[in-house]
Amino acid sequence: YITIHAFTISKSTMIKTIHCIASLLLLTSTTTAFSSWVPKRKSVSIHQNYRITTRQVTADAHSSVTTASSASDDASVEWDMSLFSPAKINLFLRIIRKREDGFHDLASLFQTIGFGDYLHIRKLGSDAEDDVLTCNMDGVPTDRTNLVMRAVDLVREKTGIKDQFFQMDLVKYVPHQAGLGGGSGNAAAALYGVNELLGNPATLEELVEWSGELGSDITFFLSEGTAYCTGRGEIMTPVPPLPNSAGTKLCIVKPDIGLSTPSVFKALDYDKLSKADPENVLQIFQTEGMSPSEDEKFINDLERPAFKVLPDLEELKNDLISCGFETVMMSGSGTSIFCIGSTSDPEKFSNLIESRDDVNVYSTEFINRDGNGWYTSPDDTSTKIQ
Repeated sequence: YITIHAFTISKSTMIKTIHCIASLLLLTSTTTAFSSWVPKRKSVSIHQNYRITTRQVTADAHSSVTTASSASDDASVEWDMSLFSPAKINLFLRIIRKREDGFHDLASLFQTIGFGDYLHIRKLGSDAEDDVLTCNMDGVPTDRTNLVMRAVDLVREKTGIKDQFFQMDLVKYVPHQAGLGGGSGNAAAALYGVNELLGNPATLEELVEWSGELGSDITFFLSEGTAYCTGRGEIMTPVPPLPNSAGTKLCIVKPDIGLSTPSVFKALDYDKLSKADPENVLQIFQTEGMSPSEDEKFINDLERPAFKVLPDLEELKNDLISCGFETVMMSGSGTSIFCIGSTSDPEKFSNLIESRDDVNVYSTEFINRDGNGWYTSPDDTSTKIQ
């Protein structure tokens, strides 16, 4: 129990402080004890206890990112399927070279985490003439520029089943321009879910093959949660979960400001890329897992250019390192920074987050799925299929 004695403090400061403490509690494996305290969206039956944000402006624990109306808030809607759409981090990311088509060849070890979005899907009747997509987050398109809609179109095109339309509601928590693969994960969930509701006309291998037509990272989310990706990211080699990595605790620190991937690549200095052989780095991870190592294994070639574009991001990383986490590194092209393990100086970390009005903290853990089903968040018990 936490007792707060009477003193003069603004409501916003008190809420932010409480949530910062909550994030630290989760990092020290007190998720179960704390989960009963966290406010939940009563209209959505899916638990979101793994997510704590440092800023909360109402009693809704998700209000800092969910501002638009959501079809899943309508209790009258019966969804055929509700899928968790996890985010990812890059445990290492090497840029190999720039290709003639303007893209870059890379080599990266991807890992899914228990922080993510939800995609609700139901089949529409025979009188439907088009798909319907809604989303709770302002600014997310719901037309055919959204990867979810494009994924549904792709399944219909490839399978030839063109007379079935869907209603979908995307409940988003993963911020954009974060380097966490939020949109790519949503597209993968749509590929998987629509294929399931159509009776599995496509194999998983076919979905993997088709996914490359939509984007680079989508293929990864059709793995079991840990994979070595090359090419533009669409060439996926599944690898087993890393040794002793199950349930590895981490927090994601996301500044409000984002960076576009093209802007980061534009600032890339090819002479300053890591010289580490990605195959050797992969072998180190497969041998040592997340254990501390004398070898250089947490590498991100996009950190330097991202810090060049946004110097404050490097300052934030250095501040987080000083809080005593086991590992601190930017994910993807940023601007999220992940901190693995627990801080050795909780008070310093708490003070750091309290001093920043421009960051959110998400406490989570590594997750993987088995080959017989889709991903579930740490608080889910099953994927609903009616």
